[in-house]
Amino acid sequence: MKLSLEGKRALICGSTDGIGRACAILMAERGAHIILAARNEEKITSVMSNLAGGGHSYICADFDNPDDLKQKTADHLAETGSVHILMNNTGGPHGGPLIEAEAEEFEVAFRRHLISNHYLSQSVVPGMKKLGYGRIINIVSTSVRQVIPGLGVSNTIRGAVAQWAKTLALELGSDGITVNNVLPGYTNTERLKELLEKWAENAGISYEEMVESTSKKISMRRIGEPEEIASIVAFLSSDAAGYINGSDFPIDGGRFGL
Repeated sequence: MKLSLEGKRALICGSTDGIGRACAILMAERGAHIILAARNEEKITSVMSNLAGGGHSYICADFDNPDDLKQKTADHLAETGSVHILMNNTGGPHGGPLIEAEAEEFEVAFRRHLISNHYLSQSVVPGMKKLGYGRIINIVSTSVRQVIPGLGVSNTIRGAVAQWAKTLALELGSDGITVNNVLPGYTNTERLKELLEKWAENAGISYEEMVESTSKKISMRRIGEPEEIASIVAFLSSDAAGYINGSDFPIDGGRFGL
């Protein structure tokens, strides 16, 4: 099975923490040249110093400003060359009941997720077509399959991203470019920790009790690790995944219930 990413160039978004960082590390170990994309330059350079191999670079941009992200990405690719792989990934919206959400919350989340994903894809697809090889992988959420209570805005926007990706898959497949969605379940990231702390407070229980309660909703009875999500992303980036397109991959340890 051809799992090596030797000679491939990968643009990894949200790559300073959690899932994005784990993906950058694993894919560099498999031979890819990584372009890190995130807003905190200090964190970016710290991650980059720990990547295997060489030839890595970065784009420092805020995904809440898609126009700036688009321009910086275009400038970077013009200087360094096309990429074979794009992993779209950024922080999720704040939690809360959907009925209480302000219109601005939807607009911010839409720009951060769908518009940024779209601009990045527009930036990399021409180069992928010339290379005859492209992998666009979107980190979304299991809420695409089953909504998560208390994450109203996120549930809404994630669904839009999933449908955008499947439409793109139809349009780009004939060019040798695949588009797939990875749907992480409860994963050991700072965002999950923040959510669990908030849910614990609302429920009047300790953080540890909330972790235990959440784990019971998973058939494996534990929270997932970012490295476990990175494994599927690296696989979907490889030659071995060349006939996988327009698919959703829930990586949730067998989550059930609400």
